[in-house]
Amino acid sequence: MYLGPAPDAAPQETSATRIAYTRLSRMIVTGELAPGTRLKIETLREVLEVGASPIREALSLLTSDQLVVRLDQRGFRTAETSRENFEEILDLRCTLEAKALRQSMERADEAYAEQLILAHHRMATSPAQDRDLFERRHKDFHLALIAACDGPLLLRFCAQLYDLNIRYRYIAGAAADYVGRNVADEHQGILDAVLARDVARAQRLLIEHYKATGAFLSERID
Repeated sequence: MYLGPAPDAAPQETSATRIAYTRLSRMIVTGELAPGTRLKIETLREVLEVGASPIREALSLLTSDQLVVRLDQRGFRTAETSRENFEEILDLRCTLEAKALRQSMERADEAYAEQLILAHHRMATSPAQDRDLFERRHKDFHLALIAACDGPLLLRFCAQLYDLNIRYRYIAGAAADYVGRNVADEHQGILDAVLARDVARAQRLLIEHYKATGAFLSERID
Protein backbone atom coordinates (compact mmCIF):
# COMPACT_ATOMS: atom_id res chain seq x y z
CA MET A 1 0.00 0.00 0.00
CA TYR A 2 1.26 3.46 -0.87
CA LEU A 3 2.12 5.39 2.30
CA GLY A 4 3.29 8.57 0.63
CA PRO A 5 6.58 10.02 -0.54
CA ALA A 6 9.68 10.98 1.38
CA PRO A 7 9.26 14.32 3.19
CA ASP A 8 11.58 16.15 0.79
CA ALA A 9 10.00 14.80 -2.40
CA ALA A 10 8.97 17.42 -4.94
CA PRO A 11 5.16 17.78 -5.37
CA GLN A 12 5.29 16.97 -9.09
CA GLU A 13 7.34 13.81 -8.48
CA THR A 14 5.02 12.85 -5.63
CA SER A 15 1.99 13.05 -7.91
CA ALA A 16 3.72 11.08 -10.68
CA THR A 17 4.78 8.36 -8.24
CA ARG A 18 1.24 8.05 -6.92
CA ILE A 19 -0.14 7.81 -10.46
CA ALA A 20 2.43 5.18 -11.44
CA TYR A 21 1.86 3.19 -8.25
CA THR A 22 -1.94 3.23 -8.54
CA ARG A 23 -2.01 2.25 -12.20
CA LEU A 24 0.66 -0.44 -11.92
CA SER A 25 -1.01 -1.93 -8.85
CA ARG A 26 -4.31 -2.17 -10.69
CA MET A 27 -2.70 -3.63 -13.82
CA ILE A 28 -1.06 -6.36 -11.73
CA VAL A 29 -4.06 -7.13 -9.53
CA THR A 30 -6.47 -7.37 -12.48
CA GLY A 31 -4.09 -9.54 -14.50
CA GLU A 32 -3.44 -6.99 -17.23
CA LEU A 33 0.19 -7.58 -16.33
CA ALA A 34 0.43 -11.35 -16.02
CA PRO A 35 2.43 -13.11 -13.27
CA GLY A 36 6.14 -13.20 -14.07
CA THR A 37 6.03 -10.29 -16.55
CA ARG A 38 9.28 -8.35 -16.90
CA LEU A 39 8.69 -4.69 -16.09
CA LYS A 40 10.86 -2.56 -18.33
CA ILE A 41 11.16 1.07 -17.33
CA GLU A 42 11.15 2.41 -20.90
CA THR A 43 8.05 0.42 -21.83
CA LEU A 44 6.25 1.56 -18.69
CA ARG A 45 7.18 5.19 -19.39
CA GLU A 46 5.28 4.99 -22.67
CA VAL A 47 2.28 3.23 -21.15
CA LEU A 48 1.97 5.36 -18.02
CA GLU A 49 3.25 8.61 -19.50
CA VAL A 50 5.35 9.44 -16.45
CA GLY A 51 9.10 9.66 -15.91
CA ALA A 52 11.52 6.87 -15.11
CA SER A 53 12.20 8.03 -11.54
CA PRO A 54 8.54 7.89 -10.38
CA ILE A 55 8.18 4.48 -12.02
CA ARG A 56 11.20 3.11 -10.18
CA GLU A 57 9.83 4.50 -6.91
CA ALA A 58 6.44 2.95 -7.61
CA LEU A 59 8.00 -0.43 -8.40
CA SER A 60 9.97 -0.30 -5.16
CA LEU A 61 6.75 0.38 -3.25
CA LEU A 62 5.04 -2.51 -5.02
CA THR A 63 7.78 -4.88 -3.89
CA SER A 64 6.67 -4.12 -0.33
CA ASP A 65 3.13 -5.07 -1.37
CA GLN A 66 4.40 -8.44 -2.67
CA LEU A 67 3.07 -7.61 -6.14
CA VAL A 68 6.50 -6.98 -7.70
CA VAL A 69 9.83 -8.78 -7.32
CA ARG A 70 13.16 -7.03 -7.68
CA LEU A 71 15.66 -8.94 -9.81
CA ASP A 72 19.32 -8.57 -8.83
CA GLN A 73 20.84 -6.11 -11.30
CA ARG A 74 18.10 -7.03 -13.79
CA GLY A 75 15.16 -4.80 -12.95
CA PHE A 76 11.70 -5.92 -11.85
CA ARG A 77 8.97 -8.40 -12.70
CA THR A 78 5.47 -9.06 -11.46
CA ALA A 79 5.26 -11.63 -8.67
CA GLU A 80 4.56 -15.21 -9.69
CA THR A 81 1.43 -16.99 -8.49
CA SER A 82 0.98 -20.52 -7.14
CA ARG A 83 -1.48 -22.63 -5.21
CA GLU A 84 0.87 -22.60 -2.21
CA ASN A 85 1.04 -18.79 -2.25
CA PHE A 86 -2.73 -18.53 -2.53
CA GLU A 87 -3.31 -20.90 0.38
CA GLU A 88 -0.88 -18.92 2.55
CA ILE A 89 -2.71 -15.69 1.69
CA LEU A 90 -6.04 -17.32 2.51
CA ASP A 91 -4.79 -18.63 5.86
CA LEU A 92 -3.40 -15.24 6.85
CA ARG A 93 -6.60 -13.46 5.82
CA CYS A 94 -8.72 -15.77 7.95
CA THR A 95 -6.44 -15.32 10.97
CA LEU A 96 -5.83 -11.59 10.77
CA GLU A 97 -9.29 -10.48 9.67
CA ALA A 98 -10.99 -12.57 12.35
CA LYS A 99 -8.85 -10.72 14.91
CA ALA A 100 -9.45 -7.34 13.27
CA LEU A 101 -13.20 -8.00 13.08
CA ARG A 102 -13.37 -8.82 16.79
CA GLN A 103 -11.47 -5.67 17.70
CA SER A 104 -13.62 -3.62 15.37
CA MET A 105 -16.87 -4.97 16.81
CA GLU A 106 -15.66 -4.32 20.36
CA ARG A 107 -15.07 -0.67 19.43
CA ALA A 108 -18.11 -0.31 17.17
CA ASP A 109 -20.29 2.79 17.45
CA GLU A 110 -23.19 4.25 15.48
CA ALA A 111 -20.93 5.77 12.84
CA TYR A 112 -19.25 2.40 12.25
CA ALA A 113 -22.63 0.69 11.77
CA GLU A 114 -23.84 3.40 9.40
CA GLN A 115 -20.73 3.20 7.23
CA LEU A 116 -20.91 -0.58 7.16
CA ILE A 117 -24.57 -0.59 6.11
CA LEU A 118 -23.81 1.99 3.42
CA ALA A 119 -20.85 0.00 2.10
CA HIS A 120 -23.00 -3.15 1.96
CA HIS A 121 -25.80 -1.32 0.16
CA ARG A 122 -23.44 0.07 -2.46
CA MET A 123 -21.94 -3.36 -3.04
CA ALA A 124 -25.32 -5.10 -3.21
CA THR A 125 -26.72 -2.59 -5.72
CA SER A 126 -23.71 -2.60 -8.06
CA PRO A 127 -24.73 -3.37 -11.67
CA ALA A 128 -24.06 -7.03 -12.39
CA GLN A 129 -22.30 -6.22 -15.66
CA ASP A 130 -19.83 -3.78 -14.08
CA ARG A 131 -17.36 -6.15 -12.47
CA ASP A 132 -14.74 -3.51 -11.72
CA LEU A 133 -17.26 -1.38 -9.81
CA PHE A 134 -18.44 -4.41 -7.84
CA GLU A 135 -14.87 -5.37 -6.96
CA ARG A 136 -14.15 -1.85 -5.65
CA ARG A 137 -17.31 -1.84 -3.57
CA HIS A 138 -16.69 -5.41 -2.43
CA LYS A 139 -13.31 -4.32 -1.07
CA ASP A 140 -14.93 -1.29 0.58
CA PHE A 141 -17.41 -3.58 2.36
CA HIS A 142 -14.79 -5.99 3.65
CA LEU A 143 -12.55 -3.16 4.85
CA ALA A 144 -15.57 -1.45 6.46
CA LEU A 145 -16.08 -4.60 8.54
CA ILE A 146 -12.73 -4.03 10.26
CA ALA A 147 -12.57 -0.23 10.01
CA ALA A 148 -12.99 0.34 13.76
CA CYS A 149 -10.02 -1.87 14.62
CA ASP A 150 -7.42 0.02 16.66
CA GLY A 151 -4.41 -1.40 14.86
CA PRO A 152 -2.95 0.54 11.90
CA LEU A 153 -0.49 -2.21 11.00
CA LEU A 154 -3.16 -4.87 11.23
CA LEU A 155 -5.46 -2.85 8.96
CA ARG A 156 -2.62 -2.31 6.51
CA PHE A 157 -1.80 -6.02 6.35
CA CYS A 158 -5.47 -6.90 5.87
CA ALA A 159 -5.79 -4.44 2.99
CA GLN A 160 -2.60 -5.79 1.41
CA LEU A 161 -3.80 -9.37 1.74
CA TYR A 162 -7.11 -8.39 0.16
CA ASP A 163 -5.32 -7.15 -2.96
CA LEU A 164 -3.11 -10.25 -3.11
CA ASN A 165 -6.22 -12.41 -2.83
CA ILE A 166 -8.29 -10.48 -5.36
CA ARG A 167 -5.48 -10.92 -7.87
CA TYR A 168 -6.25 -14.63 -7.88
CA ARG A 169 -9.93 -13.84 -8.43
CA TYR A 170 -9.10 -11.94 -11.61
CA ILE A 171 -6.63 -14.56 -12.80
CA ALA A 172 -9.21 -17.31 -12.28
CA GLY A 173 -11.66 -15.48 -14.51
CA ALA A 174 -15.37 -15.02 -13.82
CA ALA A 175 -15.04 -15.98 -10.18
CA ALA A 176 -18.45 -14.51 -9.34
CA ASP A 177 -20.17 -17.56 -10.85
CA TYR A 178 -19.92 -19.76 -7.79
CA VAL A 179 -21.78 -23.02 -8.22
CA GLY A 180 -24.13 -23.82 -5.34
CA ARG A 181 -23.48 -20.58 -3.46
CA ASN A 182 -25.39 -17.39 -2.83
CA VAL A 183 -22.61 -14.92 -2.13
CA ALA A 184 -25.08 -12.09 -1.56
CA ASP A 185 -26.68 -14.08 1.26
CA GLU A 186 -23.24 -14.75 2.74
CA HIS A 187 -22.49 -11.03 2.82
CA GLN A 188 -25.88 -10.30 4.34
CA GLY A 189 -25.31 -12.93 7.01
CA ILE A 190 -21.97 -11.40 7.98
CA LEU A 191 -23.53 -7.94 8.13
CA ASP A 192 -26.44 -9.15 10.28
CA ALA A 193 -24.09 -10.88 12.73
CA VAL A 194 -21.94 -7.76 13.07
CA LEU A 195 -24.95 -5.50 13.64
CA ALA A 196 -26.25 -7.97 16.23
CA ARG A 197 -22.87 -7.74 18.02
CA ASP A 198 -22.47 -11.53 17.77
CA VAL A 199 -18.68 -11.70 17.50
CA ALA A 200 -18.34 -15.49 17.36
CA ARG A 201 -20.97 -15.83 14.63
CA ALA A 202 -19.57 -12.93 12.60
CA GLN A 203 -16.06 -14.41 12.73
CA ARG A 204 -17.32 -17.87 11.79
CA LEU A 205 -19.34 -16.57 8.83
CA LEU A 206 -16.47 -14.43 7.58
CA ILE A 207 -14.02 -17.34 7.69
CA GLU A 208 -16.53 -19.69 6.03
CA HIS A 209 -17.05 -17.07 3.32
CA TYR A 210 -13.31 -16.84 2.64
CA LYS A 211 -12.74 -20.59 2.73
CA ALA A 212 -15.64 -21.27 0.35
CA THR A 213 -14.17 -18.78 -2.11
CA GLY A 214 -10.72 -20.25 -1.51
CA ALA A 215 -11.88 -23.76 -2.34
CA PHE A 216 -13.44 -22.47 -5.56
CA LEU A 217 -10.32 -20.59 -6.66
CA SER A 218 -7.84 -23.25 -5.60
CA GLU A 219 -9.26 -25.60 -8.24
CA ARG A 220 -8.53 -22.97 -10.89
CA ILE A 221 -4.93 -22.19 -9.97
CA ASP A 222 -2.19 -23.95 -11.93
